[in-house]
Amino acid sequence: MTVIPYKENTETKKEQVATMFNNISHKYDFLNHFLSLGIDILWRKKAIRLLKPSQPKIILDVATGTGDFAIEALKLNPTQIIGVDISEGMLNVGKEKMKAKGVDHIISLEVGDSENLRFETNFFDAYTVAFGVRNFENLEKGLSEMLRVLKPNGTAIVLEFSKPKKFPIKQLYHFYFNKILPGIGNLISKDNAAYTYLPESVYAFPDGVNFTSLLSKIGYKNAQAIPLLFGIATIYKANK
Repeated sequence: MTVIPYKENTETKKEQVATMFNNISHKYDFLNHFLSLGIDILWRKKAIRLLKPSQPKIILDVATGTGDFAIEALKLNPTQIIGVDISEGMLNVGKEKMKAKGVDHIISLEVGDSENLRFETNFFDAYTVAFGVRNFENLEKGLSEMLRVLKPNGTAIVLEFSKPKKFPIKQLYHFYFNKILPGIGNLISKDNAAYTYLPESVYAFPDGVNFTSLLSKIGYKNAQAIPLLFGIATIYKANK
């Protein structure tokens, strides 16, 4: 069963996700860092460090949102980073951020769909996705399309929430995700569905070995999962 933000809405998941992020774009950065206690920043830093050995020059950041992962990727000294997202609201916030930081000559943000990328085959040295793949309408199609635009031997980095398995982290995680996070998120963002959808989408996502198996099935090589903070999130790394 497909998890969607607005249960009574007849739009596709893709359309609903775009609407949801448009609705919360003005508060997204604050909530992201506040609800994770800033740990999401450390996770992005670690994910980008995994790309350092390959020194990618042209990077695609899928589901870029307001561009935080793209900004972190500047530490790799790339010549070009292109961020794509289906939410114009998030991109507008991101574009202002790039201008303010003076990095809009390296990082460009544009409307784009992971399942139908406009780029040539074998174009990017690496791609990154942070907390975005679980929102794909067709996960396999999105992963296949991102693989297409990656150069041979290029690197894929996916950072995503996962489900802790061990006591007591598992129980604490479920309590926070189901009881605390939705209330705070809904109060601040004013979107009653967005932070209820978040835990639902995490529970439905095929994390861990299920995701690395999917990557291998699609055609990725050397797929590996690197758990973070007792399995609350995971970095997936693979090559073309």
